[in-house]
Amino acid sequence: MGTMTYKVAVAGLGAIGMRVAQAIDRGQIADMTLVAVSAGDRERGRQRVAAFQSPPDVLELEELAAHADIVVECVPAAVFRQVAEPAVAAGRILMPLSVGALLNHMDLVATAKANGGRIIVPTGALIGLDTVRAMAIGEIHSVRLETRKPPAGLSGAPYLVENRIDVDGLTGPACVFRGTAREAAKAFPANVNVAAALALAGIGPDRTQVEVWADPTIDRNRQSVTISSDSGDASMTIANIPSADNPRTGRIVANSVLATLARMTAPLVSGS
Repeated sequence: MGTMTYKVAVAGLGAIGMRVAQAIDRGQIADMTLVAVSAGDRERGRQRVAAFQSPPDVLELEELAAHADIVVECVPAAVFRQVAEPAVAAGRILMPLSVGALLNHMDLVATAKANGGRIIVPTGALIGLDTVRAMAIGEIHSVRLETRKPPAGLSGAPYLVENRIDVDGLTGPACVFRGTAREAAKAFPANVNVAAALALAGIGPDRTQVEVWADPTIDRNRQSVTISSDSGDASMTIANIPSADNPRTGRIVANSVLATLARMTAPLVSGS
């Protein structure tokens, strides 16, 4: 039996989506073909993919699932369901980056199960989710995430706006949020998808504790995870270089999507 070839659609052509689409079009991921994309502005989307080796169709969000085996979701959280629901209902593989939004639409897991679909969450800007998953086979006592970002990476988040927290004039680090991963996902929909991914790999969104810091002394997005479990303790930190196109996300996120796609057809995979 030969290796399966997957047709891939990318929803959203922002900093992450564009990078993923380009890499697949260039043949960087074995046995993956880019067949469709969507963009907020369809005409601009067509212009952006016109120079691709094999320009994909530019479709509406809801149409992607009809054309692809895998739908990579890179859109604003507000339109997450328009991409996600058709994908799992059609039995496709959904690869969501708006993982915080997924926490508000967990009924999609049942839809996926009923229709033969799958939801595969890339590690994204985090580190060590393989360790978290392994520890969760036993008993995890506690999980804590500390997110530190330059103020520009948090500016405009709903929680900061609602609570009139101004991070732009900071001269030193300030903790702007403490709560659960579920609360963090609502408070910072564009910033802490890492918290949701961590929660889904471990002990869930209501037991995963999160702190968000605005820190003008750093130029990288720092994610630190501390775990206590019956198989041992772990502390893991990653300092991500922000994407030039979008300071709210790191360069590694697009790479994480590509690595997740690559392991789906790879003859050898290292890491659980």
